[in-house]
Amino acid sequence: MDYKNIVGQEQIKEFIKKSIMKNKVSHAYLINGENGTGKQNIASLFAASLQCASPVDEWEEDEYNRPCGECVSCKQMADGNQPDVIVIKPEEDKKVIGVDVIREKLNATAAIKPYAGPYKIYIIPDADTMNIAAQNALLKTIEEPPEYVVIILLVQNIGAMLPTILSRCVELNMKSLTETVIIDYLMKYMHIPDYLAQSSAVFAQGNIGKAVRFATDSDFIEVRNEVIRLLKSIENKKVDELIDIINHIKEEKYNIDDYLDIMILWYRDVLLFKAVKDASTLIFKEETKYVMAEAKIRSYENLEICIEAIDKAKQRLYANVNFDMAMELLFMTLKEIS
Repeated sequence: MDYKNIVGQEQIKEFIKKSIMKNKVSHAYLINGENGTGKQNIASLFAASLQCASPVDEWEEDEYNRPCGECVSCKQMADGNQPDVIVIKPEEDKKVIGVDVIREKLNATAAIKPYAGPYKIYIIPDADTMNIAAQNALLKTIEEPPEYVVIILLVQNIGAMLPTILSRCVELNMKSLTETVIIDYLMKYMHIPDYLAQSSAVFAQGNIGKAVRFATDSDFIEVRNEVIRLLKSIENKKVDELIDIINHIKEEKYNIDDYLDIMILWYRDVLLFKAVKDASTLIFKEETKYVMAEAKIRSYENLEICIEAIDKAKQRLYANVNFDMAMELLFMTLKEIS
């Protein structure tokens, strides 16, 4: 895999290439964006490029060839066993990265020089799940890192990061892709039929990972339909019925980010139609009549409260608030203002 395989994100790719070519590599990077935007791929390719044995002084700027895919390090990266690239994850069965993980896997090993490559690279997916103690422990290494250490933090909730860490990281923000770019990728590289590629791109809202999942996951349509049924009838649901729905979400192991995103898109459709009265802008085009009716009876303030309630539920879940509690609060809020 090389940078050509990453869809979009041209600014980040060029920044990384030039940083390596000019030997201006920082000790800490923060890649910010929704899950599914390709943060992990960017981080892995960055690490592979840093460790690649292809000589820098032989490159031409328009013929960038790192990672080369042929050297020992590149082959190790492809196999997932490059000894100087360490991926740090939470302890098994835990969602939060605790202080012990950072101390044992990063702080305690950073002083050990790389086995073979020029750098020792730590990649922390979901770095925004680090608790405060873990972030403070990480800060100690970021403030005074060995010259060969590079730390790459991947986050989707940048607000969960300590300002002291943010100030010491080079921040790279993933960009949303256009529907045209996503449709072209799905059809050209994944051979997705045009109608499915188009609908997947619309629902993905610029997120290539979501588009791929929507196009290939047979369960997505079922989840989408369930969300629509719920929002159409939530005002008439009893509390025990809402609790049953929450239990169903857990039992079916639905992707809660997708579930909540579909809810937001629904209210976004109602809000947009209320503002512009143009059905061609709708995502849920097959529900045009119902969207029009909702737009007629709901106020702008009402719709904004709905969207804010869903965003709040997301924030609570990111902060590891009890799932049942967060979802029950959300459903009750939507029920009361419907």
